[in-house]
Order: sequence, then structure tokens, then C-alpha cells
Amino acid sequence: MGIRMIAGWCAGFVCMLLPFGANAQTEPRYPIKPVRLLVGFAPGGGSDILSRAVGQKLTERWGQPVVTDNRAGAGGTIAMELAAKAVPDGYTLLVVSGSQLTNAALVTRVPYDIQATFAPITQMTSQPYVLLAHPSLPVKSVKELIALAKSKPGALNYGSSGTGSSAHLGMELFKDVAKVDMVHVPYKGAGQAMIDLMSGQVQLLLASAISAMPQVKARRLKALGVTSSKRSGLLPDLPAIAEAGLTGYSVVGWYGLVAPAHTPPAIVQHINHQIAQILGSPDIREKLAADGIESAPSTPTQFRETITHEIEKWTKLVASSGMKL
Repeated sequence: MGIRMIAGWCAGFVCMLLPFGANAQTEPRYPIKPVRLLVGFAPGGGSDILSRAVGQKLTERWGQPVVTDNRAGAGGTIAMELAAKAVPDGYTLLVVSGSQLTNAALVTRVPYDIQATFAPITQMTSQPYVLLAHPSLPVKSVKELIALAKSKPGALNYGSSGTGSSAHLGMELFKDVAKVDMVHVPYKGAGQAMIDLMSGQVQLLLASAISAMPQVKARRLKALGVTSSKRSGLLPDLPAIAEAGLTGYSVVGWYGLVAPAHTPPAIVQHINHQIAQILGSPDIREKLAADGIESAPSTPTQFRETITHEIEKWTKLVASSGMKL
């Protein structure tokens, strides 16, 4: 009887431990060494600032250095190629933007399948653009702009930070949905495009909120609407362009985090949970809001769907419009 009782106790004790063992297996022993965050652009840009802010928080949580590694060039594809060839162990990650992936697929045409090459971890931020107009343009709303453009086909123009940029594709989508014709004037960067808009060299421009709103408040430019599908929490008084009857119009910039394909799912989930907690903290949310950016963490599955949708949307637009990239 004593032996049976002991055997019963042992069996019960093992059963009690099984759930804890199962949970322990799902939590990876990670990280045990420094983690590298690749950024495809020079220091000081949006992806760099975000990478350093999040990296600092991860360093504090993990007790391991999380280092931003800027590999600028070729529209961000140099960093993408480094990440694609990295060992899929969670120690090399890539901060990406929507425009970076779109450019890689449509403009640079990288020799690999973007969606098969990377494992999405999480979207991190969301940033609507602001449709700006020079004060001399006789419109006060998106509806008035559409009416003016339809009355003068090909007479209006818009600037962008470059062919294939979010500002370019966003305005081409506007033309497609609104059924209007306007001339594209590409620049080598958003700064010069903004300068020429303020001087009246171009009439319209899609710009980030952080660069747009100071000029609007100073009455140097007019803001007609935001490009998100609904009003932005950061600019609640500015109507969404979609409110002008352009159902389905939505152009939102975002930053996200990916890993090389075949990175262990447990590590992907662990990083995802950590990033979600960081992006939910008041200090990070306030820091992002000051730059006109909203915190927007997602699950890996949701982020994969976002990437798929973005690439499909812009590929379809480029094909249907016949635009040259």
C-alpha cells in the first residue's frame, strides 16, 4: 500500500508539473546576446528614430544590448538584403516602412519574394499624410479641389518626394478614385518639394503631419484633408479625404518590424508581445504623437495581411494607370 501511495503521489506530482513544463517550452531562452536592428536609411530619419526609441526600451527589458545598425542606400534595399541573408535566430531584425517594401517590389524589383523572405513580427506605427495646397489655389476642401480639377483637366499639378514615393502613389490613387487628371512633379526629397509648394512652384503635395502642420498654422499652406480612411486622432478637426465621397481612399504610412524567414515562431511571438507593451506605454505614445505618428501594434498575422494588401494595392494601381516607375 505504501508503494502504491508513493507511486500515486509521484504520478500526481508529474501531472501537476506538465502544464508548467509546456509553458516553459513556449517561452524561448531569448535573447542571450546583443540584438541588431537594421535600418535602411541614414540616422535622423523616421525609421532610425523609432528603432532607437524601441531599442532602448528592449535593452532595459532584456538586459541585452539592442543596437540600431544603419545601412543606408538603394531605397532601403541594402538593409533588406542583409536581413534576408541573416541567420533566422532572432538576433538580426529589420525596421521597415510601407513605402520601403512597395519600392522594393515595384521600383527596385528585388530578385526575391518579399513576403516569402521575411517573417512579419508587428506593425509598430501608423501615419496618415496631409493633403496640402498653396494658398493661391482657389479651393477650401477636397470636394472643391475635385470640381476644379475636373473643370481643368491636366491644368493642376502636384509635387512628391520622388517617383514611387508614398506621396506620388497616394496622389495617383487620388486621381484614380476621383477620376481627375493632374501633372506629377517629382523631386529628390520631401524638403525641396515642400519649399516649392510654399513658393507656388507646385500647387499640391501629400506630406507628413509633422512637416505639414507648422506651415498650415503659419498660414503658409492650406490643409484640405488627411489620407487615412477616417479622421486621425492626432488631427481630429481635419476631414478624411474619403469624406469627400471617395469611398475606399486610404493611404497610410507605417513602420514595422520583420525577421528573416524561418525565425522560430516562439521568438517572433516573444518579440511581438514585448513591442506591443512598449508601444502601449504613455511615454512612447507621447513621443510618437509629437512627431505626428500613432502607435499601432499588431499581431504577426495582421501585419502579414497588411503587407500583402499594400503590395497588391499598389501593384494593381501601377498596372492600371500605366505610370512609369
